[in-house]
Amino acid sequence: MLRVLIIDDEAKIRDMIAEIVKQYCADSEVIGFAGSVKEGEEKILALHPDLVLLDIKMDDGTGFDLLDQLDRIDFKVIFVTAYQEFALKAIKFAALDYILKPIDPEELIKAVDSARELVMDQQEAQLQHLSASMNNNKQSKKKILLKTTDSIHLVYVNEIYYCEADGGYTRFYTNTGQQILVSRPLIEYEEMLQDYGFFRIHKSYLVNLQKVQRFEREDGGYVVLGDECKIPVASRKREQLLMLLEKLTE
Repeated sequence: MLRVLIIDDEAKIRDMIAEIVKQYCADSEVIGFAGSVKEGEEKILALHPDLVLLDIKMDDGTGFDLLDQLDRIDFKVIFVTAYQEFALKAIKFAALDYILKPIDPEELIKAVDSARELVMDQQEAQLQHLSASMNNNKQSKKKILLKTTDSIHLVYVNEIYYCEADGGYTRFYTNTGQQILVSRPLIEYEEMLQDYGFFRIHKSYLVNLQKVQRFEREDGGYVVLGDECKIPVASRKREQLLMLLEKLTE
């Protein structure tokens, strides 16, 4: 399911886009709306959409301003605007598509469907990659070097339960109860550890799937690790997570 967020300062445009997506875009759902740059940023951070339909000129800034304010853009963007002159800048932001107002419903449907197919293909590729990683024994041999302000730790990857974002830092939790705070962002370790069965289940958490004991659906969904440690799962990550956990039992 493609999770769509609509950001536009005109309520009638938001409503029209939502109705088109609801009626004509298969396996897609509108999860929220925003009418300004400030509100748009808040909704992106809170809802974690797969696709953002983004107006460019709003009362408190532009869609480009919004994207500049984000630490990470892990969603697709389709710009929707009345201003043709922004097309080149939209391309520089690697927008998936660019739709002019007044909106042509067929163009919008085509763009959203293309986004859904792209997101699904990327998720499938990621699932296959992670599944292959979990089905080998690389974790038991791999070590990672973690530098703190006063120490250097050499840790086996299979001893790590999960990693937590702490501002621009990352905190590692190991099976010995040790916590190691490193002055590098979580995204760097996501890229480093994804080949060893780690999965980003939430913007703040990277989890070693081999350490997951169960998934609980209550309270929005969370995984339980050793010692009943509970880690929240972002809604858009649940389906991928459940598929990966099923692979572990094959």
